[in-house]
Amino acid sequence: MSLVRGEYYFFQHNKLPQSGNEVQRRAYQVIKELNILNDLSRYTPTLCGTIPISIDVKGSDLDIILEVYDLKVLKDEVYSLYGNLDGFVLRELVVRSVPTIVSNFHFRGFEFELFAQPSPVQQQNAYRHMIIENHLLLKNPHIRSKIISLKEKGIKTEPAFAQVFELTGDPYDELLILGREIGRIN
Repeated sequence: MSLVRGEYYFFQHNKLPQSGNEVQRRAYQVIKELNILNDLSRYTPTLCGTIPISIDVKGSDLDIILEVYDLKVLKDEVYSLYGNLDGFVLRELVVRSVPTIVSNFHFRGFEFELFAQPSPVQQQNAYRHMIIENHLLLKNPHIRSKIISLKEKGIKTEPAFAQVFELTGDPYDELLILGREIGRIN
């Protein structure tokens, strides 16, 4: 089951999904148990990536993007909330000229990745890529197995889409260009 039109509703609003594949239902339970959506609610936590659009493979992580303007405050909160979990790391980076915090940790069989930038989640590339990818999957259902096959071979999601759609150049940028051309993003 692909989460379409309101696809992120149950992750953003803490509602039990009525449907969803096994990984999505398990992810929901783990997210709920960790209480991450409530703990970080002021940062508009939004699940992105492959699990919401059903192109995850073994080992896919739960990517949660955040809108944050005081990086130090978020760093302190993330350390306090998740610093004791297995594999915890927190890094400050600059991603495409934007100050960013990335934190990874493991909980109940899932790897989590928190990705925080000072911009609304709907304007962050992870969200925009997912919106475009979901649209492409809905319009071209035959590509789902191709994308998953490429991912199983170790190719990242955006490069897999770029390969399937024969996009040249930087796959992350080209996917955004395609998204604008098809009217899925501004």
